[in-house]
Amino acid sequence: MSEENSNSSAEEPSEIHDASQFLSEDTSSAEELTVEDILNAAEPQSKEAELLADLQRLQAEFVNYKARVERDRDVARNSAIAEVIRAFLPALDDLTRAENHGDLEGSPFAAVVTKLRNAGDKFGLKTFGAKGDKFDPELHNALVQTPNNEVTETVVADVVEPGFMLGDRLLRPAMVAVFIPAEG
Repeated sequence: MSEENSNSSAEEPSEIHDASQFLSEDTSSAEELTVEDILNAAEPQSKEAELLADLQRLQAEFVNYKARVERDRDVARNSAIAEVIRAFLPALDDLTRAENHGDLEGSPFAAVVTKLRNAGDKFGLKTFGAKGDKFDPELHNALVQTPNNEVTETVVADVVEPGFMLGDRLLRPAMVAVFIPAEG
């Protein structure tokens, strides 16, 4: 019995060993194919994904570039308009003074003043600075300060030259005389 048992026990492990070899070979070849397949499949996908990511990045860069160029173009355009209008302000001031003095009534210059103002309005030119306005040092230049008992805060007493804004951009501050609260 011991011989049979020893023979059978000797054969069984070798058979099991052979079966495990078969299984391990089968499993390892299946794993190798799967790993190979994954690597082969992943390589093109990663290249495709990489190319797609590059394309998307380039598209985003182009969109940002296009927006930056448009913004820069708008800034340059607005700066050019502001400089041209700023150059005409002294002439507009002279024509406004003549109009206030009554020198333009019935003259062709009255039409010129109207056309200049309409052109300024077209580009968003606004005049500011009037008697009684609250003094704002960012918008007004105080040329004269006069103490006054009737005011509690600094206000515009008289406008020497009106201020001009182009949209939100200050072209020229208003030149004003102000009343300041009297020390008491």
